[in-house]
Amino acid sequence: MQDFIFYAPTKVVFGKAAQSQAGEIASRYGRRAMLVYGKGSVIRSGLLDEVKLSLEKAGVEYSLFGGAQPNPTLAHAEEGVKQAVEFGADLIIGIGGGSAIDTAKAIAHGTANPGTPLWNIWTRKAELTKSLPIGAVLTMPAAGSEMSDSAVLTNESIGKKSGLSTEFNRCKFALVNPSYGATLPKYQLAAGITDIMMHTMERYFIPDSHAELTDEIAEGLIRTVIRNGAEVIKNPENYDALAEIFWASSLSHNSLTECGRGKDFSVHKLGHALSAKYGATHGASLSAVWGSWAEYLYRDCPQRFSRFARKVWSIDEKDDIAASKKGIELTVGFFRSIGMPTSLKELGVEPDDSEITALALDATMKGTVKLSRIRPLDSEDIEKIFRLALK
Repeated sequence: MQDFIFYAPTKVVFGKAAQSQAGEIASRYGRRAMLVYGKGSVIRSGLLDEVKLSLEKAGVEYSLFGGAQPNPTLAHAEEGVKQAVEFGADLIIGIGGGSAIDTAKAIAHGTANPGTPLWNIWTRKAELTKSLPIGAVLTMPAAGSEMSDSAVLTNESIGKKSGLSTEFNRCKFALVNPSYGATLPKYQLAAGITDIMMHTMERYFIPDSHAELTDEIAEGLIRTVIRNGAEVIKNPENYDALAEIFWASSLSHNSLTECGRGKDFSVHKLGHALSAKYGATHGASLSAVWGSWAEYLYRDCPQRFSRFARKVWSIDEKDDIAASKKGIELTVGFFRSIGMPTSLKELGVEPDDSEITALALDATMKGTVKLSRIRPLDSEDIEKIFRLALK
């Protein structure tokens, strides 16, 4: 088992009335909160009004900042920083899914460092040494941003989507009411289910690692998501199934499933390149390439892929290669069964040779980094994976 540090400081309030505690909890961290949300669902559902009322009762002033996009943009976050500075915000609360929460994280960093360009913080050209406290009121299970140290922004001016991992991204609190999942379109739910699975799978397919308890947690989490994910797609009103998915979202990306093993996130790099160029939904960009990524690499890591097949899918096959292939097939089949694309064509994009080259260079930072801990993948390898995904 590798050495590790596990740090998960977020206070999670989970249940059907979690949002009612917004004011009491937020008041411990600030008195002037900016509320960051998307394009109106939190207004239509009445959630925003509930949060506002709770804050008012606790004596917390607030400023509203809507418009967070599915792939959060730098320009929108910069607008939020300007408004937060003018308002004198000392706390930023994201209300919605990962996009709203990631936007809130970016605004918190920019507001605490008003003289530093936000993209410089994001690309680590400027060291991040302080930020504002961040809270989350979660409405969608997917990104796990409510408990993770990660956030993603897209710089539209250069067509680059980039993630930032820092302890300053850790939310102080997360209020989680799974009931709001019933209001989501099924495609959004399916994309979220895919993202949850991928956050754990990106930490799972790592060779030469011994972390028995972490393996068991990861495998149980993925089985739970598969079982309950299929149920919520059929019946979004099933609160118990939704609750399992929401809790899996938080645990999948709070670093628990990497303890003793670490992480990879090479598939995310491919997905980010697709989202930046085509605006693809994040979960869909991952399902579109995962099968091709796995097909390209499973023979280099049959011990992990075969264990995944046996533990997650109950495959009764002694040969590691045969078991691996069956596990990949069933995983891709699950994505397809919940309405997710499993190829670039199904994603709605068919890049030509020059576009594939550009996507691969984006994923590998212009060819300067290699992806995957199974074996190093250069930009030519990534091109081959994208071409496999054209099928």
